[in-house]
Amino acid sequence: MSSPFPPDRLSPEMKARYGLDQRRVSPIAVAVIVVIVFLAGVAFAGIMAVRDNVEFQLIRWTVVGPDRADATFDVSRDGNDEVICILRAQDSKRIDVGYAEIVIPPGENVVTIDYSLRTVAPAFAVEVLACERQGELRVPGPQFPPGIAVPEQPWTAD
Repeated sequence: MSSPFPPDRLSPEMKARYGLDQRRVSPIAVAVIVVIVFLAGVAFAGIMAVRDNVEFQLIRWTVVGPDRADATFDVSRDGNDEVICILRAQDSKRIDVGYAEIVIPPGENVVTIDYSLRTVAPAFAVEVLACERQGELRVPGPQFPPGIAVPEQPWTAD
C-alpha cells in the first residue's frame, strides 16, 4: 500500500518507522526464480535432445489360440545398444495372461520383432510396455493372480 505522502518529503525516521525506506525484494526474487527455471528447462531439453532414446511401436497383434498371441513391433535404437522389451498380454478383466522380456542384441538401428507370446488364457489385449537399454528397465513385473505361474516363453509347438 502506498503512502499518501511523497517519500521525498518524509524524514528518515518516518521512512524507517513505516518501512518506506526498504527496497522491494519480491520483484527481484521473482525475476531470479524465473531465470533459474528457464535455464533449468533449457538444460533439460538439451540433455534430452542429445541423449539417444529407444523408441518402439506395436504394429499388430493377433490371438492365435487360447495359449498364444503373436505380436509384431518395431524398435528404433542406437545399433550398439542391447535393448530389453517387455511384452504383455491381458484378458478382458485386465489380468495378465502372458509376459515376456525380449532381449534384442546389438545390430541394426531399426529392428522389426515378430514374437509368439505364450499365454495361460486367451488374450484380450497385447501391448509393448517398454523398450529400454540394458540396465535401465523401469516397468512393473508380471502381475498374474496368486497361484498362476508366468508361462515359459516363447510359445513353441509342443
